[in-house]
Amino acid sequence: MTAAPQVLTPEWRAPRGVRAAFTLRGGGVSAAPFDSLNLGAHVGDSAAAVAENRRRVREGLSLPAEPAWLEQVHGTRVADLDAAPETRSAADAVITRTPGRVCAVQVADCMPVLIAARDASAVAVAHAGWRGLAAGVLEATVARLGVAAGQLIAWLGPAISARHFEVGDEVRAAFLEPDPGAAAAFVRNERGRWQCDLAALARRRLAALGLTEVAGGSWCTYADPVRFFSFRRDGRCGRMAALIWLE
Repeated sequence: MTAAPQVLTPEWRAPRGVRAAFTLRGGGVSAAPFDSLNLGAHVGDSAAAVAENRRRVREGLSLPAEPAWLEQVHGTRVADLDAAPETRSAADAVITRTPGRVCAVQVADCMPVLIAARDASAVAVAHAGWRGLAAGVLEATVARLGVAAGQLIAWLGPAISARHFEVGDEVRAAFLEPDPGAAAAFVRNERGRWQCDLAALARRRLAALGLTEVAGGSWCTYADPVRFFSFRRDGRCGRMAALIWLE
């Protein structure tokens, strides 16, 4: 009997017609160190295993279409699934206003951020590691959606927590230069470096844009090897996916 793919269902006040899920690492066929539900085709896993894992997710979630798998580069480019297919590569966020098209980003410590219009007119997901956050991937995504920020809600998915995310002065400076208040998201450790709170930084960015309803942000990928892949913890590892679509 085929094991069902393990997923986390976002708890947020998404409007009727908006569906979302975050895949966990169980329920796939990949061998170690990609065991078992690896959805990343770029990490060195067997292509056949990745294809089967993606098929299981598509079937298990009753997806209306194959997710639009992006080539993620830690940037701010936003792909639009309603535009021509050739515009979808090399992007770190994706949007759609059309039912039946599945937005997706892959992660293994970076924070996935789901965004939905309260009237279910549009959805998006962004890949928000520190580089993307600092560069403005959330701002670019909200701008591309073209929906008033007060009419959007967001969900922060699993990512590495401040306890396990040590960064240098250059990372802190990238956030403090435009927003001195971001200092609250960094705590100096005994090595003279900084513990960085990605969820807090994402919340600040979203609040500054005008989003008043943001859920999630409580899971640590590094601390839970049973459920989550973590690049910082394991190096070679699989990728999970945050998915959102309109019915």
